[in-house]
Amino acid sequence: QVQLVESGGGLVQAGGSLRLSCAASGRTFSSCTMGWFRQAPGKEREFVAAISWNGGRTYYSDSVKGRFTISRDNDRNTVYLQMNSLKPEDTAVYYCAADQDRSRLRVGVWDYDYWGQGTQVTVSS
Repeated sequence: QVQLVESGGGLVQAGGSLRLSCAASGRTFSSCTMGWFRQAPGKEREFVAAISWNGGRTYYSDSVKGRFTISRDNDRNTVYLQMNSLKPEDTAVYYCAADQDRSRLRVGVWDYDYWGQGTQVTVSS
C-alpha cells in the first residue's frame, strides 16, 4: 500500500513557477514508478510526467516538455514536479500516482495503482 499526499499548488501568474510535492507513506514507494497527472474542468485526466523507481528515467507529455521537471527523493519518500513558464492552460488539479510495475514508464490513468487527492494549480493570464 502507498498513501500519497500532494502539496504546493496555488495561484500564479502566467510565466511564473510552482513546485509541487507528493509525500508518500508505505514501504513500497522506492520501488514504484511515480507519475503526475492533471485534470482541468470538463476534461479527462491526462498524463503529465513520470519517473522511474530510481530516478534514472523520466518521460513528459509534449505539452509540458522543456517547462516541467519531475524528480524524486527516495530517502524522503517524496516526488516533485517543478513547473516553470506556466501558462493559463496549465490550470488544473494535479495528482500524483504510483505504479507498482517499475519496469516501464506508463502514461495511462488505468496503469497506476495509487492516487493522491490532488492539489489545485491556477495560472492567471
